[in-house]
Amino acid sequence: MKKITRGTALLAACVTATALAGCADSGGETGASANLTIATLTLPQSLDPADATGSALPFFQAVYDTLVKREADGSFNPMLATKWEYNSDRTELTLTLRGDVKFDDGSPFDAAAVKANMERFAKGTGASAKTLQDVESIEVVDKTHLTLNLAQPNPAMLHYLSDAAGLMANPAGFGKSGDPLKTRPDGTGPYDLDPGRTAIGTKWVYKRAPDYWGARLPYNEVTFRYFNNETAIVNGIKTGQINAALLQAADQQLRIESDPKVEATKQEFDFQGLLLFDRDGKITPALGDPRVRQALNHAIDRKTMLDKLRQGRGELTDQVFGTQTAAYDKRLDTYYAHDQAKARDLLEQAGYADGFTLKLPRITAIVPDALAASLKTDLGAIGVEVVWDVIDPSQVKRIYTEREYSAMVMNVGQSSNDWVTIGGLVLPGIGNMFGTTDATVQKLLPKIQATSADKAQADLRALNEHLVEDAWFVPFYRMSYLHVSDGSVKIKPQAGMAVPSIYNYAPA
Repeated sequence: MKKITRGTALLAACVTATALAGCADSGGETGASANLTIATLTLPQSLDPADATGSALPFFQAVYDTLVKREADGSFNPMLATKWEYNSDRTELTLTLRGDVKFDDGSPFDAAAVKANMERFAKGTGASAKTLQDVESIEVVDKTHLTLNLAQPNPAMLHYLSDAAGLMANPAGFGKSGDPLKTRPDGTGPYDLDPGRTAIGTKWVYKRAPDYWGARLPYNEVTFRYFNNETAIVNGIKTGQINAALLQAADQQLRIESDPKVEATKQEFDFQGLLLFDRDGKITPALGDPRVRQALNHAIDRKTMLDKLRQGRGELTDQVFGTQTAAYDKRLDTYYAHDQAKARDLLEQAGYADGFTLKLPRITAIVPDALAASLKTDLGAIGVEVVWDVIDPSQVKRIYTEREYSAMVMNVGQSSNDWVTIGGLVLPGIGNMFGTTDATVQKLLPKIQATSADKAQADLRALNEHLVEDAWFVPFYRMSYLHVSDGSVKIKPQAGMAVPSIYNYAPA
């Protein structure tokens, strides 16, 4: 796979070594030759990049390169695209591509292949297809240059090109009967899937691609093993069947940390909180008053929740932007003190001295008994009666399509990209299902959208502060996850992702 001419091609690969950690000489390999086994709770239904999602991205990164490489700290470096440039109003993004990469059948990776991949991805039914909704057209200039024409500026576009939307497959497999890419991926990545040793749904084995165009990753083989619970994963780490894993449950983190052989790295990623969709008060009139939403924030005893529900594993927060974004402001983590007297006073000012009823959906995998009881107690203390409506995951259309509920408890991943957070929680969509907005948001968003995050930091922080002050949400805390290995592997957490990229593992 990925056949290129040695010599000048290797020199070109070394030029982009900042993006690809290390570079091989003309006759050797970098790093160790060990094998790596990673445990996962993610079960991808397909290895076709059109179906890719962020949580399963490493399965795809093994066999498909992205146009842009997202480093562990969230910064961008060249990969299949060596250069990119916006026009003055950021509605055109021009990409310069590598010209020395080929697919297995000898067909070239070129601008036409990129256009075919992106148009197919955008028209597909995958969960990430919407990330290319601002791409109106793609103009192929020549084999190594193309331009994305955008309907409006999108500050997350490079992020998307380093994610699912940027995965590049061989167009020769598009439209073939049986959808061969679902089980036989064909890309330009550092590994090839070994179908003879892979059991889809249980184990995926990737072996080193012998003619990979870029710097080689340190492992000859990478295996993903699926587990349906973290107890089994911890057992696998302890017995040496697994080299690396991510643990989300606090009890399993506690269980493994005392093992002297285990290497552990902490990462805050998801925030858990109450998303208030009905800020116009269409279903629950009380939520239309910001004083009521502020009262809910003051009523929650976040510290006790964190201590009791997660054994203190996390960080309290009152904001939805993650620590690696330009919008993040540390002082907003403690904006709302736990003050139930103040909460009751705010309710009285808003005309709800006798409280009101808040009906919430409860999917038990997200809202276990202890969390449900904690929220019911805290909000009940200020006169807000929480009524839990237990629903099966198959009934989520009641939440997202039929919009029966004014709010719900969710775990939300905190991206390292500000506009991804805005797109997920502020713009109309799943995180803002009722499409509510206000004058401050409408004033700030166009300014943020028209430039890069570093230049828009003041406006991003103003937006963040407004969302907190106006109580668009009721965040509880950022949850600490634990990356663990059997001691043979160094794991570097990936900014804005719970699971590390395939590039973030190295021998200890």
